[in-house]
Amino acid sequence: MGNRIEGDMRFLIIGVMTSLLLAPLTAPAHALPQVLDKKFSNCAALNKVYPGGVAKSKNWVNKGGKIQNTPAVNAKVYAENSSKDRDKDGIACEN
Repeated sequence: MGNRIEGDMRFLIIGVMTSLLLAPLTAPAHALPQVLDKKFSNCAALNKVYPGGVAKSKNWVNKGGKIQNTPAVNAKVYAENSSKDRDKDGIACEN
């Protein structure tokens, strides 16, 4: 009887550990940005999806004033909205 309980407990622990390891990989669809290669009509619309704006690379350097939010890095979205990068620092609609 002791071996059966130990086996059941081992099975339970393996199940829980597997769930914990896989949980970060299964984020709900609404938690991930669904916008790909989208051209926004203005910065207000872009900032609703990307509150800190969009940078074309991870090596961005803000040339403007102080920013409140960190820009998301997405070269494709930046390319579609590069006209909104007023100071040409590689970040569109930073705020």
